[in-house]
Amino acid sequence: MTKSLVVAVDGPSGSGKSSTARGVADRLHLAYLDTGAMYRAMTWALLQAGTDLTDPQTIAEAVQGVRLESGVDPLRPTIHADGVDVAEAIRGEDVTATVSQVAAVPAVREQLVTLQRTTITDNGHRIVVEGRDIGSTVAPDADFKFFLIADPAARAARRAAEHGSTDTTATEQALARRDEIDSTRAASPLAKAEDAVLVDSTYMSLEQVIDTIVGLVEKGQS
Repeated sequence: MTKSLVVAVDGPSGSGKSSTARGVADRLHLAYLDTGAMYRAMTWALLQAGTDLTDPQTIAEAVQGVRLESGVDPLRPTIHADGVDVAEAIRGEDVTATVSQVAAVPAVREQLVTLQRTTITDNGHRIVVEGRDIGSTVAPDADFKFFLIADPAARAARRAAEHGSTDTTATEQALARRDEIDSTRAASPLAKAEDAVLVDSTYMSLEQVIDTIVGLVEKGQS
């Protein structure tokens, strides 16, 4: 039987966790799951259905009918909502502006955490999972846990570049607002697991961050 190897990569928006997690999964020949894309896909589906996103109870009822599918190839990750490829659509401004309030609803988190745990099991517990509550809630027994951070200016510059913008001030303010929502929500907030390794990517290249995490995992397995 292939040995279990679950790697949890958590951190706030703009910390580089998505690119890092994909790179680590590719290097270690593991599956990859982007849980943030799942919350975005759920938000997209609710927006398409005209759901009132100011009412947690309405959201809780609506999400029960949404079917999500996540592709776990780190080089070609995919995300579908009710059979629709939404990989591009979930990065739109409408989803970005509302995903945190959807993700804060306990019923949404309960449903998606269950799906995330099922994905881990379906992939033989050999997977890199990235998000905001992986090490603390989704996979508290993960073999390795990492929490990525970067200073606000670096995070804003990265996120603005992703969206082809030069307005880092507005981006930094938006990230701060999302951090506040994600860190203070009642259901599995953004938090560093006590046993997670803190990795500050502010002055590191993507390859350096990947090298650091892969090195620690390989050392821990030896």
